[in-house]
Amino acid sequence: MSMDGANYAPTTATKAVVQPGEFKFAAAFLDHGHIYGQTNGLLNAGGTLCAVYDPNPERVATYIKAYPQAQVATSFEALLEDPSLSLIASAAVPSQRCAIGLQVMDANKDYFTDKAPFTTLDQLQAARAGVQRSGRRYFVYYAERVHNEAAWHAGELIADRAIGDVVHVAILAPHRLSPATRPDWFFQKAHYGGIITDIGSHQAEQFLSYTGNANATVTFATASNYAHPQYPELEDVGEFGLKGETGAGFYSRVDWFTPDGLSVWGDGRTFIVGTQGTLELRKYTNLGKTSSASLILLTDAITTTEIDCQNQVGYPFFGQLILDSLNGTETAMSQAHIFTAAELTLRAQAIADKT
Repeated sequence: MSMDGANYAPTTATKAVVQPGEFKFAAAFLDHGHIYGQTNGLLNAGGTLCAVYDPNPERVATYIKAYPQAQVATSFEALLEDPSLSLIASAAVPSQRCAIGLQVMDANKDYFTDKAPFTTLDQLQAARAGVQRSGRRYFVYYAERVHNEAAWHAGELIADRAIGDVVHVAILAPHRLSPATRPDWFFQKAHYGGIITDIGSHQAEQFLSYTGNANATVTFATASNYAHPQYPELEDVGEFGLKGETGAGFYSRVDWFTPDGLSVWGDGRTFIVGTQGTLELRKYTNLGKTSSASLILLTDAITTTEIDCQNQVGYPFFGQLILDSLNGTETAMSQAHIFTAAELTLRAQAIADKT
C-alpha cells in the first residue's frame, strides 16, 4: 500500500476477459499518478497497452520504465488517428479532462479518465452531448470503489441482500497531502475544482452504487482551508450530504489530514446501514493491527463476521469495462451513473463555495 494516494496503483492476478491484442489501448496526459492504477487494471483484465503520449518527456520515460511495451507516440493526434486503439486512458489536469475526452470520443474511441471527470457543470453537459453525438463511452476511474476489494465486495453483499435495503451510507475519506510531491495545478482551484469535486466524486459514486439510487439531492455542503494558509486556494477539509430518491441518506467527510505516522495514505472507512444488518469497511488499513488491509465487518441478526477481502476479490470492474467497450453494453458502470455522481459533487461544491 502506497504512503501517497497519488501513487495508489494496485495490481492483481486475474483471468483475462480478452485475448492478447483483442482490446488495444493507449495512455495519454500523465499528470496524475492514478494513470498507473488505470493501466494496471486494464492490463490485468487482458488489455494490450500499445502506446503512450505526454508532452513532458520525463513523465513518458517514467511510464515507459514501468510499461516498456508501450511505444512513444509523437503526438496526441497520432493516438487519435490510430484505428487499432479501442480506448485512450488519461489522468490529465482535472480541468482539461473533459476537452481531451471529447477529442477521444470524436475520434471514435472510448475514453477512460481519472476522477474527477469534470470541474464545471458546463464540462459535464458537453460530455453528455459528446457521448450522444459520438456513440462512444466516457468511463471514469472511481478507484475508491472499483479498485478496492472491500468496497467492491460490499456491493456484491448488498446485491445478495445480506443487509436488506440500504438506508444510510457514511464515508470518511482522509488523504495524505504530501505537498512536496504535488504539482502546481494541485493547489489551483480552477484546475482541481475544489475538494468535494475532487475527492468527493468517489464518495457520491459509492452512495449511488450501494443504495441503487439513480439520483439524489444535496442536503448540505461545506469546504474550507483550515490549516494551509500557504496554499490559499487549497481546500483541506470538506463535508457534504445527500438524500437519495429511495430516501436513503448519505454523509461524507473528505480531508487532507492523514498523519505522517499512518503507514498508508488514508484510513478510509465506510459505514453502511441496512434494514437487516450493517457493513463497516476498513478499506486500506485495520488501524493498530495491520499495515494494510481490505476488510468488511458484516453484522446481521445472528452474528458479526469479519471478511478479509485482500487478494481475495480482485477487481472485476476492469474486465467489465473492456467488454462494455467492445460490446456496447453497460455492465461496469452506466453513463447515467457516471455523470450523475459527478453532477452531485459539482452541485455540492457550488453550495460549499457559497457558504
